[in-house]
Amino acid sequence: MKITVIHGQSHKSSTYNIAKQLCDKLGGEVTEFFLPTDFDCFCKGCAVCFTDETKCPHYEKLLPITKAMDEADVIILTSPVYVMHATGSMKAFLDHYGYRFLVHRPEEKMFKKQAVCISTAAGAGMKSTIKDMADSTFFWGIAKTYKLGFAVMETRWEMVKPSIKSKIDKKTTSIAKTISKKVDTIKPDLKTKTFFSIMSVMQKKGFNPADVEYWKAKGWTNGKRPWR
Repeated sequence: MKITVIHGQSHKSSTYNIAKQLCDKLGGEVTEFFLPTDFDCFCKGCAVCFTDETKCPHYEKLLPITKAMDEADVIILTSPVYVMHATGSMKAFLDHYGYRFLVHRPEEKMFKKQAVCISTAAGAGMKSTIKDMADSTFFWGIAKTYKLGFAVMETRWEMVKPSIKSKIDKKTTSIAKTISKKVDTIKPDLKTKTFFSIMSVMQKKGFNPADVEYWKAKGWTNGKRPWR
C-alpha cells in the first residue's frame, strides 16, 4: 500500500500525530509533504491550467506532490483549524488542482483511491475545516473520503488527555481496518457516479475544448467509466 500525506502545516502536533498514528496502522510506504515548506505558492488566477496544466507557473514545483498523489492508494490531507477553516497553505495548495475537478479533466487514477481528511482544534471548527479539504477529494473523483475531526482541547499533543487519545486510537484503528479491506477493490459511491454521468453528457459538446477532447480520448463520453 502506498500512502501520500499532505500536511497543511509544518509543525508536528496533534493533527500530525493522528495522521502518523493512522499511517502506522495502515503500514506500507508513506510519502509526506509539509506545507508551506514543500510548496508555498499561491494560485495566480491566470486560468491557464484549464487549457494546459503544464503551463501553470508552479507546475514543476508542484509536480513531486502531484506524482506522489497519483501513485498512492491512499491520500491523507491534514489541517488544524485556523479561524474555523483549513490553513492558508492547504487552501493555496488545493487551489492549484481546479483543472482536475470532475467538471474539467479528472485524473483517471483517482476513482480507485481512498482519502482521509484529518483536522483538530482546541475547540470547534473541525467540520468546516474538513469540508475545505473533502470538497476537493470529492471533485477529484476519489472513490471514498473518510473524515476525522477531533476536539483535542489542547494546543500541544503531549497535553491531550488520555481519554481523548483513547478515542482517537479507537477511531484510527477502525478507519485503518476499513481502508485496508478496500484497497484495490474500492469503487466510487452513487453520488460520484451520478455526477460523473452528468458531466459525461455535458462534455459531449462542453465549453472548454481541452476538456471535451480529454473526455473523448478517455472514452468517457461514449460510456466508458474509469472505475471499471
